[in-house]
Amino acid sequence: MKYIFFLLLALIGQPVFAQSTETPLVEVAEFGRHQPIGLALSQRGRIFVTFPKRKTDYDYGLAEIVGGKRLPYPNAEWNQWDSLQATSRFVNVQALFVDQTDALWVLDPANPADEPALLAGIKLLKINLATNKVERSYRFEDLPRERSGLNDVQVDTRNQVAYLSDPKLAALVVLDLRTGKSRLQLQGHKSTAAAPGFVLRIDGKEVRDKADKPFSSNVNGIALTPDYKYLYYRAINQTKLYRIETEVLRNATLKPADVAARVEEVGETGISHGMIADAAGNVYLTDSPNHAIRRVTPAGRFETVARDPRLLWPDSFGLGPDGYLYVTAAQIERTPKWNNGQDRVQYPFRLYKMKLP
Repeated sequence: MKYIFFLLLALIGQPVFAQSTETPLVEVAEFGRHQPIGLALSQRGRIFVTFPKRKTDYDYGLAEIVGGKRLPYPNAEWNQWDSLQATSRFVNVQALFVDQTDALWVLDPANPADEPALLAGIKLLKINLATNKVERSYRFEDLPRERSGLNDVQVDTRNQVAYLSDPKLAALVVLDLRTGKSRLQLQGHKSTAAAPGFVLRIDGKEVRDKADKPFSSNVNGIALTPDYKYLYYRAINQTKLYRIETEVLRNATLKPADVAARVEEVGETGISHGMIADAAGNVYLTDSPNHAIRRVTPAGRFETVARDPRLLWPDSFGLGPDGYLYVTAAQIERTPKWNNGQDRVQYPFRLYKMKLP
């Protein structure tokens, strides 16, 4: 009977809620007033973190963390941004990904401090971690870049495809790494769009700016399973998690309605920003309202694996070869923009890790 129960729940696409198996957090590094956003770890345990470009408290867009210290990566020149060198400098680095060949992918949507994107600076870079050199750059010139806001990236080395989320366009982006051509998928679909009227609420307070405009994000975090079969994704401003087979996204002959028909609703998972899939196929999700980290197992079980008051807007994940899951605490809801100009951030910003359950 127990097997039948779980089978039925899997068939209707709803995760099975399980009791918490919480794991303690360990502090890895402190960043002072420098806000950590993107995160990735190499197969040898090298740690990379991105920091948004702001008028104050900014020095490096991308840093390697060595001995708890931030070092500009791949060098200081890439981090010395100026508008005349946007193609060979970081403008506003967002997301990171380390692929199965141990190459580091760096996404720069070139949109500092909510300003319009600097079109010449929009890029996805592939960096060889053995040489610390940029090997290739993708510019997304076939996207409506003036309306774009690329956010997250996952790379499939087997099929030579990158998948990206674009909250501003409410779409997934499929980038052919061989040709450099990209396409939009599921634009405006219910799975990629914020739920109408949904207002994010954290610690008993709605997240709104001084003009009373609520925080809102369409499709944001994405996670590619290690077998490259599924891409999990979701908008921040809704409570459902979705997935789709990557072969569907890669098929350029399918009509939008055919792609939409292949979307699978995984279930109600609450609020989440970042996601990552581990080698066993578990999909981890951040949870700001509950200061927690949760996961959906391959069997469809929905578990809380960590809960800690220090998880203030847990944002991005990284998987280390040491068996730990790393996470940045971005504290976005505590920044002045969402608190009538008052800075409520609990400094210093920090990076944490937890042993994988």
